Amino acid sequence: MISVQDVYKQFEGHEVLTGISTEMRDGQCNMIIGQSGSGKTVLMKSIIGLHTIDRGDIQYDGRSLPRMGQKELRMLRREVGMLFQGAALFDSESVLSNVMYPLEMFSSMTRIEMENRAKFCLSRVNIQEVAYNLMPAEISGGMQKRVAIARAIAMNPKYLFCDEPNSGLDPVTSLVIDRLIHEITAEFNICTVINSHDMNSILEIGDHIVFLKQGKMAWEGSKDTVYTNGNEALDEFVFASDLFKKVKAAHND
Repeated sequence: MISVQDVYKQFEGHEVLTGISTEMRDGQCNMIIGQSGSGKTVLMKSIIGLHTIDRGDIQYDGRSLPRMGQKELRMLRREVGMLFQGAALFDSESVLSNVMYPLEMFSSMTRIEMENRAKFCLSRVNIQEVAYNLMPAEISGGMQKRVAIARAIAMNPKYLFCDEPNSGLDPVTSLVIDRLIHEITAEFNICTVINSHDMNSILEIGDHIVFLKQGKMAWEGSKDTVYTNGNEALDEFVFASDLFKKVKAAHND
């Protein structure tokens, strides 16, 4: 579990996060949503430790991130997986080598053990063995995202961070990636944190949703309570289009 406790963050005198408190639990897809400039990216980067918070605390299963020394931080990094917005695969390395990279950097496995672990992760995200020796440029965008997920879970992380995982994907492939992330989260009991503005993702896999507006917590709930939330700001964000207004009306009927 990741506990965010009364977190404040400002840049050059401008307050970006104001008193954010929430709990992100294991086995759930915890989504951070909000309009551009709402502070969602800053919140995710603060939770990861890329930004130093001004006030408050962020705890990983009771361990305070701001109070960690270098040794503790290195240990925590081994428990964290990251799925970047653009997949961020190494163009000059094969699919298999990309997945093995964190194992080579942070594990003491033998070469055979690393290969076996990487192959297991690739099979889990439905990448066939014929693709293992292909280069990222030789596979589709959806497959690249699946390879990136395999790499993110290679170290068997306790915490998984996903930055706009569906960016650049078509609706059908986006749904496949959403369900894959949700399945892996539940299967391995990972605390998954997702930064997203994709309404389909929010309504499909949002086990726990944090909605930010102007750096403040404007609403917190789940995909099941989005339709009946009673929060005007959230409704304006989630159901902005005519299509999603019809979806909400049909759901309420």
